[in-house]
Order: sequence, then C-alpha cells, then structure tokens
Amino acid sequence: MTGPSVDEAGEPDPLSGHGGSRLLGNRGVLISTASTVIFFGALALIVVLAPGFKSVREGFFDWAAMKDSLLGVPEEGLPGIAPSFLLNVEVFLVAEVLILVLALVVAVVRQIPGPVFFPFRLVAIMYTDLFRGTPLLLVIYIFGFGIPALQIRGLSTQDEVVYGTAALVLSYAAYVSEVYRAGIESVHASQMAAARSLGLSRWQSLRYVVLPQAIRRVIPPLLNDFVSLQKDTALLAVLGVIEAARAAQIYSAYRFNYSSFVVSAFLFILVTIPLARFTDHLIERDRRRRAARGAP
Repeated sequence: MTGPSVDEAGEPDPLSGHGGSRLLGNRGVLISTASTVIFFGALALIVVLAPGFKSVREGFFDWAAMKDSLLGVPEEGLPGIAPSFLLNVEVFLVAEVLILVLALVVAVVRQIPGPVFFPFRLVAIMYTDLFRGTPLLLVIYIFGFGIPALQIRGLSTQDEVVYGTAALVLSYAAYVSEVYRAGIESVHASQMAAARSLGLSRWQSLRYVVLPQAIRRVIPPLLNDFVSLQKDTALLAVLGVIEAARAAQIYSAYRFNYSSFVVSAFLFILVTIPLARFTDHLIERDRRRRAARGAP
C-alpha cells in the first residue's frame, strides 16, 4: 500500500491522498452552502422588495387568520382545517388498502393465460384503459352526482365521502395495476419455470415465487402513487365534503383572507414530504443493493 504523496518538503500533498480528499470535500461543502444561502437570500429579497409584498403578507400570511382557520370558529360556524384534515387522512388510509387489493387482482387477471380466461382479461384491460383515460375529477363528479340520480336502493343513498372514496379507488387502482403488472413482467420467466419444475401449480408459482419478487420491486413507485393520492383527497371538496381544502375555502370566503389555504397546504406537506423522503430512501437502498450484487 502507498500512502498519500508528499511534496519536496516532506509534507502531504494537499491535492492528493486523504488530505486532498478532505480539503476538496470541505471546499465543496463551503461552496454549496454559500451558493444555497445566496440563492435563497436573493429569492427572499425579490419577494420582500416586490411592490405587492405587504398585501400578499396580509392576505396569505396573517397569523391570526391562520390560527382561527386551523382550529375553526364555532360561534361563527367556520369549520377548523385541522379537524377536517383528519377526514383526508381517513379517506387516504381506507382508499390505499382497497387500491392495493383491487390493483393486484386486476394485474393478476391480466396475467392469466388460456383462451377460457380471455373475457376476464378483456374486462381488466377495458377497466384499466377507461379509468386511466378519464380525469379523476370527472370520475368524482360522475360517482358523486350520477349514482345518487339512479335512485337505486342501498346504492344511491350513501354519503358523499363514500362516492368520493370509490372514485379514488377505481381511478388509482387502474394506475397501480399497471405498476404491479410491470413488476410481475420484470421477474424472469425462468423463475416460473423453476417453480413449475418443482411441482408447484401455476397459481402457486405466481403466489409464492413471482408475486413476492414483483411486489418488492414496485414498492417505491407504489409509494409515489400514494403521495399523489394523499393530495387528491382534497378533490372530494367538489362533492361538498368538508375536508381540509373545503374548510379553507369556507374560511376564505367568509373572512376574505387566503391564509387558510396556506394552512391547508402546510398540513398536506407535513404528510407528503416524509412519505416522499421515505420513498427516496427505499429507491436508494434498492440501488445500493443492486450495485452490490452487480445487477443492472
């Protein structure tokens, strides 16, 4: 092994070896810190010096309005954003479980071979194409106003939250089923062949060999979809559901102040950013694992 190079005076060369790495690393940290401070400082300066900054601060960042909108004003009939946000979380959790189950069923149905199962595959394909091609907002409108208009006993008398959640589930399951299908098809055919050679049936091979590998590979993109799902729960407001975004809208219309929207956005960020960073962590961990195995 050779140590770090030395100059003519016998001192370590600052541009090579471990000393150089530390020097360049420290310099990189200083440069990145300085550039970050300059960038955000310039951005803040532009905003503060803007002609309309005072009105924006009063209209969007009024502390009293933020506090009132967060907790609500019961004596004035104004709902709080924080209690209403719990509904967003509940819809998200329920929809997430249903989406995972429905999407997996659709993906598996599309993988079933044989002519006798062609009608089932056709229905799965039509469902996926229909709900992937229809904007989510339109699906919510159709479910929220169309199903009650049918006047079907037991179906047309549900709460708006049920219709909105059903629209979210059907729309997102179409996307997630394609994620599952991509994961299933990424598992090499030799895995299925090896399982069949051991005496497992096609269903057993799919259940015990293919699906565990496929699901493990698609966890990061699944989490990305659920980040979007958490935000899209706010679309239930178009049905009159009082969730966080709707509560912010009610306060804004009553007080003529937009600070409530900032509070609502902040609550969504508190949930989505940790989930997004967790997704990045899983992606990076999978990348390191593949690099260690020498996989592409």
